[in-house]
Amino acid sequence: MAGVLGVWAARRHPGRWVAPAAYVLALIVFAAWAGEYLADVILGIWSVKYDLPLQLTDAVSVVSVLALWTLARGSPQPRLVELVYFWGLTASLQAVLTPDLGQNFPSVFYFTYFGYHIGAIVAALVLVFGLRLYPARGAVWRVYAITLAWTALAGAGDLITGGNYMYLRDKPVHSSLLNVMGRWPWYIAETVVLGLVLLLVAAAIAGGVRRLDERARRVAARPVA
Repeated sequence: MAGVLGVWAARRHPGRWVAPAAYVLALIVFAAWAGEYLADVILGIWSVKYDLPLQLTDAVSVVSVLALWTLARGSPQPRLVELVYFWGLTASLQAVLTPDLGQNFPSVFYFTYFGYHIGAIVAALVLVFGLRLYPARGAVWRVYAITLAWTALAGAGDLITGGNYMYLRDKPVHSSLLNVMGRWPWYIAETVVLGLVLLLVAAAIAGGVRRLDERARRVAARPVA
């Protein structure tokens, strides 16, 4: 709902409110993301094996904050927007639909988890569909390459710590798309393919909306007979 309202407001009523709103959303995402690590430390449960910032969620959160912050300062960065859009509407959306979360409401981890995931989704929708900062040509392959590089980094972290960052050692405990895939290591290969498919679908959606916008502008520019 927040994403839909944000898109509607950005399209119908663009103006000076966008910058402070971007700052607020950036602070919400950062507070939720950093707050989760802070809660781990305060509760004495932080562990190198589980709590290094090596999940794709960490990358999405940081990139979302940077994209929103640069937008608020008047210099939006297209490459950051691309990452937020594709990661937000694939990884973050799937995390919200099938949360791998061991705590329920009203645990602090419930609020932090949904805070940074939903925040990233809202940022993706508003940046691309609200403010019309559409991905440029080649965006899918750039984002795909960066995702594979981040996966390699997470894999190195798994080898060093014995952890399960990005679920490269084992499937999540709770339900997710990985649970309907094959055994290790085959589900990793399947995820690599599925990830590309999801990026291509997200690109097709953005391209379709962009063409509708361009058509509407052409119609509006026609002289009245």
